[in-house]
Amino acid sequence: MNWNYPTPIWFGLNRVKEIQKACDDLQINNPLIVTDPGIQKTDIIDKINSSLNNKANIYSDVQSNPTGQNVMNGVKHFNDGNHDGVIAVGGGSGMDTGKGIAFMSDQSRPLWDFEDIGDYWTRANSEKIKPIIAIPTTAGTGSETGRAGVFTKEDTNEKKIIFHPKMLPSIVILDPFLTIALPPHLTAFTGMDALAHCLEAYCSPFFHPLSQGIAIEGISIVHKHLLTAFRDGENIEARGNMLAASSMGSTAFQKGLGAIHSLSHPVGAIYNTHHGLTNAVFMPYVLLKNKKTIENRIENLARYINLPDQNFDGFMKWILDLRSKLVVPHTLKELIKDDKRFEEMSVMAFNDPSTGGNPIKLNKNDFLQLYRDTYNGIL
Repeated sequence: MNWNYPTPIWFGLNRVKEIQKACDDLQINNPLIVTDPGIQKTDIIDKINSSLNNKANIYSDVQSNPTGQNVMNGVKHFNDGNHDGVIAVGGGSGMDTGKGIAFMSDQSRPLWDFEDIGDYWTRANSEKIKPIIAIPTTAGTGSETGRAGVFTKEDTNEKKIIFHPKMLPSIVILDPFLTIALPPHLTAFTGMDALAHCLEAYCSPFFHPLSQGIAIEGISIVHKHLLTAFRDGENIEARGNMLAASSMGSTAFQKGLGAIHSLSHPVGAIYNTHHGLTNAVFMPYVLLKNKKTIENRIENLARYINLPDQNFDGFMKWILDLRSKLVVPHTLKELIKDDKRFEEMSVMAFNDPSTGGNPIKLNKNDFLQLYRDTYNGIL
């Protein structure tokens, strides 16, 4: 089946075999496949190349938390090969980097000039952004339906969001078969990332009823299918639903994110932790911090997904139980080696663009306390 929200999405088994049609529709004659080293070792890239008229070149110099240099090295590879479009394959790292390469391939300004601040995106030459086909192999980041990429700025060790409306892929292929090989721990981490996107969007105070509806249904899908995908990776129904939930998450967070992401970004930039896992660790601590403001909304959510206890405490119990069943650590201490950089990270979290979408206003001391509480497991 095909959907057209927010971009054309081709959903279903073996849809990856239609990659040549996608290239033809976008008039891409010489695509560059952008992925990460892990995906390149699988047969996924071979499946894509076997469905193309001509074998495509591959760029895979992509870190799990991609850097600006990963993008710019890819731009050189793209231009040296006279490529005219990107097939971005993988999780958030591969897709974000592919989007960044297509965006930056013919820009005259540095990547960081397009940070998601005000109208910085208008600095770009929009006519020179190359078309992007996105093929996710995980169900979490939802980068395939997002208009931005997240990259670590090497000189400051900060994660920066680079935004432009044309970074939204022109065609998305959601093929559940491509996620079957995803191991249980990555199924868990990426699934919790999708949940974090939907949950923070749902709790954001901004008015965006379209995103609100998508967020609440995305949470419902995660509730129904994440544990099944984790326990039975070959369950196509669960895999397909989690792919949908992932795309819904990044569509929903047009409404805003919050402190889960604000806290997670500095940890990922400095300690190179998995983004979805880090979000999962912070989730209950941020929920509790926001409780007074979001309690009624969470009660409505608990009723919608039909939890046994349809109140804030019941929802928190579901989150804690889910994390336990997915083998997610309860404390930040289990992810990083020490707490020596918490004051520095608190400043970074306070300045993170996600902070503005949190249900309550937080200052640097609030973030410092959240880091300490999460590190020591204080709920």
